[in-house]
Amino acid sequence: MTSTTGKALGLRTALNYLIPVALVVLLLDQLTKVWALHSLELGAEGKRFIGSFIQLRLIHNSGAALSMASGMTWILTVISVAVIVFICISARRFASKAWVLTLGLLLGGALGNLGDRLFRAPGFPQGHVVDFIDYGPFIGNVADIAIVIAAILIAALSLFGVAPFEGRESE
Repeated sequence: MTSTTGKALGLRTALNYLIPVALVVLLLDQLTKVWALHSLELGAEGKRFIGSFIQLRLIHNSGAALSMASGMTWILTVISVAVIVFICISARRFASKAWVLTLGLLLGGALGNLGDRLFRAPGFPQGHVVDFIDYGPFIGNVADIAIVIAAILIAALSLFGVAPFEGRESE
């Protein structure tokens, strides 16, 4: 499949989309985490939210999604920083508003969870992420939702041949 390539949007245009999306995700993530910390009891039984499908249950996660890589918080911190740096450095080269919006979701989610890893107990850079949305097999947060949506959109944009950068084509 041939991709659509275009001229780079330019740094200012990319940032005009990237920053607001990332900030909205970051703000929603942090506000809901503050709410969860004040409204839910750590380790308590879940409270029904959407029937029995989704419950609210507060945990502090030292790992990644599905509690994988527990105890490897510092590695996840490094990965988060790398993703954030890549998105920020690449912003001037984006050729598609769809990619900018998608990476804004990823950036906001990465910043939300990185903030927990840097500033929450047990301490820098091994803090535990506040998770409280219990889907059954895993418990997540708003940052995780944004990251998952971004991953789905990245796959869809790639599948439909929308190139992220100026002059780059995918097959």
